[in-house]
Amino acid sequence: MSLPAPTTTVKRLLPWLVAVAFFMESLDATILNTAVPTIAAALHVAPLSMKSALTSYMLSLAVFIPISGWVADRFGSRKVFSSAIGLFMLGSFLCGISTRMSFLVAARILQGCGGAMMVPVGRLTLVRTFAKSELVRAISFFSVPALIGPMLGPLAGGLIVSYFHWRMIFFVNLPIGFLGLYLVHRFMPDYRTERIDPLDFIGLILFGSGIALFSYVLEIFGEHTLGPTEIISFLALSFLLLFAYWRHSLTLPRPLLRLGLFRIRTFRSSVIGGLVTRLGVGGVPFLLPLLYQIGLGYTPVQSGLLIMPQPLAAMSLKMAMPRIITRFGYRRVLVSNTIMIGLSIAIFSTIGAGTPVWLIAVQAFGYGCFSSLQFTAINTIVYADLSDEDTSMGSSIASTMQQLSLSFGVAAGSLITAFFIPDRFHASPSQMISGVHRALLTLGAMTLLSTLVFREIHPRDGANVSRHWGE
Repeated sequence: MSLPAPTTTVKRLLPWLVAVAFFMESLDATILNTAVPTIAAALHVAPLSMKSALTSYMLSLAVFIPISGWVADRFGSRKVFSSAIGLFMLGSFLCGISTRMSFLVAARILQGCGGAMMVPVGRLTLVRTFAKSELVRAISFFSVPALIGPMLGPLAGGLIVSYFHWRMIFFVNLPIGFLGLYLVHRFMPDYRTERIDPLDFIGLILFGSGIALFSYVLEIFGEHTLGPTEIISFLALSFLLLFAYWRHSLTLPRPLLRLGLFRIRTFRSSVIGGLVTRLGVGGVPFLLPLLYQIGLGYTPVQSGLLIMPQPLAAMSLKMAMPRIITRFGYRRVLVSNTIMIGLSIAIFSTIGAGTPVWLIAVQAFGYGCFSSLQFTAINTIVYADLSDEDTSMGSSIASTMQQLSLSFGVAAGSLITAFFIPDRFHASPSQMISGVHRALLTLGAMTLLSTLVFREIHPRDGANVSRHWGE
């Protein structure tokens, strides 16, 4: 694929343009976490049951991200990116006027359809614009303004539900979206390929159905709406559909997700290690507001302030990350840093009624530093050994697995917490604290497992991205 040389203006402004989309999506996710107890009360559902509003969005991302690269190659990055922002804005508006849980979930799925094209296409455009040697710095640069969303989200969510109506949480996406649309039409490069392979519709149906069914089982597991026989049957069917997709993908030169890329060591370690890491990390943003608000009795505003040190730490460390990866290399960074993330998650289980606020803030700051370094490393080494022709497919696979793991992480965190709480509909503050504590210990242990995956990385792997050899 022949790409036009990006101008200096495009290379200077593109990271900020993509950051607007990332900001909108990250703000939406974090602002909603803080408001979970309030929205649950307004819609007359248990707080733990609100996981469906989070998982449905991330599941929608996972189902439709695989076709994002194909759609961008077919219709052009500029048109797809602007359409994705528009669809995300429509979904946000519908979320804001929801009156029932089922309507909110449906609107979140529509939001996910927009996000499925918005974030991966933006990342793919960056990868095609910057050389691999510039990639770590470019991703770190555009991530700084994007991290403002997680920094403001928890506090903004607390302020909105405390002094306004919770529906405003979704309406704040609209002005940000209009700004994004303006920037796209001014500065977004229009990358596309001349030769487009046919879209793998059969693969999309098999993969999407299998993943959706598996996520549904995680969603309703423990809700007592289905018996053990039905649960096992649905699980078996979801695995059968995914196995059928795997067999189907072997028969096509250009399947929906080309699993042959997993033969590349750096790609395999990044995607699988990132999946296992996010299974533990994904449940933390959902559980901490429950611990702070329901367990410890903090207000939504106070809860948001306690979460703010995480993205603040991530943003403050971003500019130093290229130097850290350059100095120590991907293998040492990912192995040692994963251990620190697992321990940080487990340490959250020590937070109780007598824990000083400053200590909670210090724990959140440390967790934010480790998480930011982890995902910067994962999100850059994934491209280290991919050819230009495989970049689009690799980006789609990595983004799909990322969203799947986050969705499963929220579901797993909620499920584990529900297991430790006898009655999640009428749980006392002490029961909520105990259940969340045990869930955090479990998630921390799950995160540590990803060190086994990252040990596969060789010391020199990723040198063409980080440039830590010879500098």
